[in-house]
Amino acid sequence: MTSKQRSYLKGLAMNLEPVFQIGKSSVTPENVEVFNTRELVKISILKNCLDDPKEIANTVAERTRSQVVQVIGKKFVLYKPFKDNPKIILPK
Repeated sequence: MTSKQRSYLKGLAMNLEPVFQIGKSSVTPENVEVFNTRELVKISILKNCLDDPKEIANTVAERTRSQVVQVIGKKFVLYKPFKDNPKIILPK
């Protein structure tokens, strides 16, 4: 992913609300099912989760085969385009 594409996705993610939260149990299998309906997902990490947000973002990205767009504080954004009919068209 180029920096221009990442910047474009960051702009789209600014208006998104977190889809779900990760708590003290950290990453669970239920967390990875959200990409069935969305291409761009914002996730927040609760204060009671002591794991590093970057590590959690990388773990979720690996399990969902998505890409980390950004990690800011206790929130992160992931992107995974739909295979058949992507809704978000990235700039080249």
